[in-house]
Amino acid sequence: MDKQGYAARELFVQFLVRMAKEIPTATVAIFSKLKYVNAPNFEKFRYVWNAKFLSGFVVHSKAFDGLNGNFPIGFLVWETDQNTKKKTPIIEISTEVLDKTAQAIGEKKFYNLPNEQLLSNWIIRVKPNAVDALPLKNAISPTTSTKDVRGTKWADGAIGGMICKGSDLQNAATQTALLSSGYCSAGGFLVTDKNLWQASIVFTVRRVIKQTWINDRDQFLQPTSPLSDEFKNDCLIWMLFNGSNLTASANDLEWNNKKWSLVNHFIPFTEAEVGAPDRFESDFMVQYLMGKTLSNEAQAVLDAGRSLWQAYFAHTDVRTVRDELKLNRPDVGWYQIRNALKARNASGDAVPVSFSAFESAYQTLSEKLRPQVFELGFLR
Repeated sequence: MDKQGYAARELFVQFLVRMAKEIPTATVAIFSKLKYVNAPNFEKFRYVWNAKFLSGFVVHSKAFDGLNGNFPIGFLVWETDQNTKKKTPIIEISTEVLDKTAQAIGEKKFYNLPNEQLLSNWIIRVKPNAVDALPLKNAISPTTSTKDVRGTKWADGAIGGMICKGSDLQNAATQTALLSSGYCSAGGFLVTDKNLWQASIVFTVRRVIKQTWINDRDQFLQPTSPLSDEFKNDCLIWMLFNGSNLTASANDLEWNNKKWSLVNHFIPFTEAEVGAPDRFESDFMVQYLMGKTLSNEAQAVLDAGRSLWQAYFAHTDVRTVRDELKLNRPDVGWYQIRNALKARNASGDAVPVSFSAFESAYQTLSEKLRPQVFELGFLR
């Protein structure tokens, strides 16, 4: 099993390896997840297992008792031959798709591509420097641990950190977020002035496509077509106003017997534009956007977002909200803005702030970006 790498942990892989040794030319039909076809951790297994795909279908995991989650289970038939020296590589397979009641609802292709083509290998990952950073577990909460923690160092030109675990849609739906400091666990990288354009693209393509049970195991790939400035700018604005943009500011956060402050570098407005009572510590994003031409869709999101920022500064929130969201600095982040406004609306203590114009503009930008994810080769 040494040649199987990570895949050796899976019981069904151990079964396939034993079959290959004891019945090397068997025709195998197997119910299993699709990870052995396209998951990066199974690349070593696919390299040594010689099999030709004959036919099969995928069905919703909910068709099986006792399974949680929403993902495809494949019933795939393979013609194996471990005796031949001529290998049949698994490049792509096409399967029928059945719903939970075994009714055919379409066709689905699964691709096996080299790990070096994955999107996770496209981003420029900068090396940390010697400057200490606060490792976060979410927007404004430091990790509670001090042992074996990641994200404790900063980097030259760093403005934040990004959670970017895994390379498939399953992970992207829950493991993609932008923070104002380092991330306390694996799968993250520091965002700097140099890789921000890539970070916003990676963030957007991972979040803009909705996860379904059928595409759950699809892998994000490096782009195969040139990326226009309009696409890059659209992605930046989409990231800045996404619900997983957890950038924030805060004073007096405690970790490892020390008090820390978060500086928010992701405010796309000046103090005067939004009526802030004091200066922002960073104007990085205003300077970064200066001179960039935004599409009509991106500009509409920016304009609608500005109105929400203005609404936030037009009213002072109650003490409980200020304490919960750490609203003790003027350079608040989008995470704090939207949650403070929602808390304000729910309390009824102030005139309700409508999100409808923003949500409509954001939806329009999302609909523009989704087909480009496939057109530019990020997904197949």
